[in-house]
Amino acid sequence: MSKNIILLGLPGVGKGTQAAKIVETYDLPHISTGDMFREAMANETELGLQAKSYMDAGNLVPDEVTNGIVEERLAQPDTQQGFILDGFPRNIAQAQALEAMLAKHARSIDAVLYFTADNDVLVKRMLARGRADDTPEVIQNRLDVNGKLTEPIAEFYANKNVLHKIDGARALDDVFADVKKVLDSLDA
Repeated sequence: MSKNIILLGLPGVGKGTQAAKIVETYDLPHISTGDMFREAMANETELGLQAKSYMDAGNLVPDEVTNGIVEERLAQPDTQQGFILDGFPRNIAQAQALEAMLAKHARSIDAVLYFTADNDVLVKRMLARGRADDTPEVIQNRLDVNGKLTEPIAEFYANKNVLHKIDGARALDDVFADVKKVLDSLDA
């Protein structure tokens, strides 16, 4: 059975770390929107060039361009047994577009892993990264902005009964044990 997975959660919650463990254990491609944009731009695809023009101007890439790039990526052969989407969808319109593009190929999202942690834990983790632009105020703002984007998407997938909340504040192996439980249940 395929495992079409979305990773959801605020910055610092450990999505990237868990994605690496999922890739290692289940041999699924980890697809991040940032990587997709870079690849589409490097390959100079029509959508990649459109995305580049928006990014070069300092603007957000519109949904229709982002959706097109995601659809191109999900059509590639390595995604046929499943995939891990990270950073997409970012809003309800993108979530609905994702559903439509998967439905065209009789596919759907099997699980949304929603990693959660208290803001103080996330702030502490992000400060520990030691990035110059990571001040407590900047981090808190980033968490607030991302929280406003994440909650509606979590609700969207909760209503479809594919959302699995996972406490991301615990030890890495404890978090992955919960991830594994969810992903192994997809085969049942």
